[in-house]
Amino acid sequence: MASIARKNLFEDIPRFIVAQAGIVFAVSLVTIQIGILRGFSRSTARLIDQSSADLWVASKDIVHLELSSPMPAQRVEEAQKIAGVDRAEALMIRSSIWRDSNGKINPIRIYGFDPNSRMFAGWQVTQGNLTDLNQPYTVIVDTNSLRSLGLNQINDRGTIGAFNALPARFVGITQDTQSIASSAFIYTSLENANAYGLGGSDTGLTCRTDPSGRISCLNQTPKFGDPDPNPAPPRRVNVQDPISFVLIRAKPGEDLDQLRQRLQSALPDTRVFTQAEIADLTRSYWTTRTGVGFVLGLGATVGFIVGMVIVGQILYSSVSDHIREFGTLKAMGASNWVIYSVILEQALWMAVLGYIPSIALCLSLGAWTQAAKGIMILITPATGVGIFVLTVVMCVGSALFAVQKVTRVDPAIVFKA
Repeated sequence: MASIARKNLFEDIPRFIVAQAGIVFAVSLVTIQIGILRGFSRSTARLIDQSSADLWVASKDIVHLELSSPMPAQRVEEAQKIAGVDRAEALMIRSSIWRDSNGKINPIRIYGFDPNSRMFAGWQVTQGNLTDLNQPYTVIVDTNSLRSLGLNQINDRGTIGAFNALPARFVGITQDTQSIASSAFIYTSLENANAYGLGGSDTGLTCRTDPSGRISCLNQTPKFGDPDPNPAPPRRVNVQDPISFVLIRAKPGEDLDQLRQRLQSALPDTRVFTQAEIADLTRSYWTTRTGVGFVLGLGATVGFIVGMVIVGQILYSSVSDHIREFGTLKAMGASNWVIYSVILEQALWMAVLGYIPSIALCLSLGAWTQAAKGIMILITPATGVGIFVLTVVMCVGSALFAVQKVTRVDPAIVFKA
């Protein structure tokens, strides 16, 4: 019966090519939509995944990694004194404006951390060194953000801030850290980030957070225009400066649940997350609360429906063209299952021959988008297997429509003119 299925499938090559093109389109659409969703979700929490912190202490108002109320840097010292804490570090996240050497501006997200530690910066630095950030007004940028920031080579310069702008010297490149959902990421030391976020703010205000968590701002006279070519070095971060997170490394063998309870009891108005929990919180926000997951999921559903319609029409047309052959098989005593197996095998051939070029196309497209645009279409082995199963279900499900026509075949049709 296998020869019958292949004969029906390949006897009309032009129609076969058109049919497979439709399946390739449908499967590619599903794969790309799912791949973009997975790549998007992965990128939003990539910095968290790459960190080595056991626990993240955040404000009680946290929404996701980049949206949280500030807390005073004093929380770092308080956390360090808690039993079971091996090391506590501050993480600053600020928003500002980048201006390149040609005057073009771009929104940026500034991450300030300790360059001498890898607790936050677990990512790979392909050029330069993290310790270069100990120098005043130096930054490291993800390779996918270089073009948008107008950076071409190490030691290129820009400024950060619209008012009271401060210089920024490009000293290193990292990769696989940029979130698709966010502005370009800028990595620098805590001191530099504090200077950029306060002295180089867009508002012309100097803001501080007192130990109770209340923020107060002092008016400054905003300076618009070229930055000071020789600004004073950034000052050290003091206990009242606002930070975004306290990263905690537990002592070896420490129970994280018990340590989390001690941290939350000792640090007022905070919430403590494990690495997996804050990553899930961030991914969930971007994929559910923003509607991105719904839109991409809808695209995948549309692709699946389109594929079913295309395969269903092809198989139904094939059955109609070979109705007399199926009637002959019935007249010879073939059971319905034997006839159904011919149609199902034809559907399986269509699934396999449509899947192979589709997955190859999507992998090639994913490599190009990652290299050219920094947009990841994430297709893991598990995703590939899942898409293949979905393709088989799509084709076999469509075959059920064609089977209905064979069920009603009268063997006497063979003897009709």
